[in-house]
Amino acid sequence: MRKNWTTQDMPSQNGRTIVVTGTGGLGFHDALALARAGGDVIIAGRNPRKGSDAVARIRQSVKHANVSFEPVDLADLASVAAFGQRLRDSRERIDTLINNAAVMTPPQRQTTTDGFELQFGTNYLGHFALTAHLLPLLRRGQDARVITLSSVAARGNATINFDDLQAEKAYRPMPVYAQSKLACLMFALELQRRGDEAGWGLMSIAAHPGISRTDLLHNAPGRYSAQGLLRSILWFLFQPAAQGALPTLFAATSPEARGGRYYGPDRFSETRGYPGEAAIPAAAREFHVARRLWDVSETLANVDFAAAAATPLNANSSGSSLAAEA
Repeated sequence: MRKNWTTQDMPSQNGRTIVVTGTGGLGFHDALALARAGGDVIIAGRNPRKGSDAVARIRQSVKHANVSFEPVDLADLASVAAFGQRLRDSRERIDTLINNAAVMTPPQRQTTTDGFELQFGTNYLGHFALTAHLLPLLRRGQDARVITLSSVAARGNATINFDDLQAEKAYRPMPVYAQSKLACLMFALELQRRGDEAGWGLMSIAAHPGISRTDLLHNAPGRYSAQGLLRSILWFLFQPAAQGALPTLFAATSPEARGGRYYGPDRFSETRGYPGEAAIPAAAREFHVARRLWDVSETLANVDFAAAAATPLNANSSGSSLAAEA
């Protein structure tokens, strides 16, 4: 890998259609860099006002930027399905999907529209479903890539708790967040394995931003929570969001990036620095757990990747062909 890789090393993204989830923080910097490199960037997010603001800011920085906003609520599987249908109706292909958006450590247990624990449902299950709904377009992509964001929180004692997957018995914010991010990492690796077996013709890559100055801590537990105060007072320990976005951008654009790999910052125990290969936690290498999680997730999200891969783009089924059989 090139040492100290930055956006200056990005190849041109002219002619590439790129979907990035999340309107602020890392997602914004992903979209800005990709638009600057000439990509046709679709910012997908829940809040239209924030989405419009992100588009306006990018256009102020990048003259003639090809960037747009599309509404999608990752905490609502019907919204995810509708977003996928709109893109299948309006686009010929997608070349890159960046599964970036996240919520982090709400102090009290919350649920998605479909009744899933909010962090698991948004960070992981919403992106799992989104990837399935966009798979027909990704299969038509050129050098198609799916980048899924994990976190340093996935290290250590993070596990997939099948006995309490939705934290109904016991809710502890950080372990539940860590589970969602471990699930994201396992999904990225399992997607590559299954894609290789089925001939889907895409690269699935995981990335993490280290410890970066985004609004996740301020927006979720709150600015005056212990975590929020740490983020505010010790701001100098957190690298800028633009720096934290580099591993994702490397995975999304570099000819050196490889499917089934994991990229993160290369310094200070992967908390900051430039893109490098990240250590995959032992828990993420448990293939039998990854397979079980995939099967459970297809049921929970009511999607079938094999059916999605075979779905013609001119289907008039409003996404029903992607649903798993009851």
